Amino acid sequence: MIKKLLQPPSVQWANKFATLAERVNDERLRAFYSAGLPAADTPLNELEFVALDFETTGLNPDKDGILSIGLVPFNASRIRLKQAAHWTIRPKAKLEEESVVIHGITHNDILDAPTLDEVLGDVLSALAGKIIVVHYRPIERGFLNSALKRMIGEGIEFPVVDTMQIESDYQSRLTGGIINKLKGKRADSVRLGQSRRRYGLPDYPPHHALTDAIATAELLQAQLAYHFEGKHTISEIWL
Repeated sequence: MIKKLLQPPSVQWANKFATLAERVNDERLRAFYSAGLPAADTPLNELEFVALDFETTGLNPDKDGILSIGLVPFNASRIRLKQAAHWTIRPKAKLEEESVVIHGITHNDILDAPTLDEVLGDVLSALAGKIIVVHYRPIERGFLNSALKRMIGEGIEFPVVDTMQIESDYQSRLTGGIINKLKGKRADSVRLGQSRRRYGLPDYPPHHALTDAIATAELLQAQLAYHFEGKHTISEIWL
């Protein structure tokens, strides 16, 4: 038990994936876990990432559903747009007018759309074996886990790199300490658009799953270039 507690998160995730691959019943989940994870000591500039973003019917994963999924594979220097994917999903949760105003997905858009169950195999296949990157991890992890529990009776667990967390940590370093507090320094916003502007990245229309996935991929590339050197490994930013 003591050894388990002392294991770094990356080792814990690798062990968890191996265990879950044997325990889950759904074949799509089993294939996802069986693909494994990159070694904890893999340099960040040698990794294959996939940026993931959801649009949802609301903010509560226990009652709201996934409306669209966007993902794009990339690494530290290249974004593979030809391999990007986007799905509009027909959710079981009611489509509220307030959320339509935000994401622009209407009842007509989801009328003939597939269910999450119908695209799950393709989604998990695109994520398998890669480092998943998100901006604000409770959304993608929470919604996918809750959706699968309702749909197939099994949830899902996976590590992520969270670009919001990286930015938040950086802002804390810039504004932390007594002197900065006395000077009245405050952390800047870590929302996706505002974070991108600090690196000179262009504004994209928000609340589209694929566009936001691409925006997240570009943001991580900028963060890696500004804050990390080649010697840094995935174990340092895995959550």
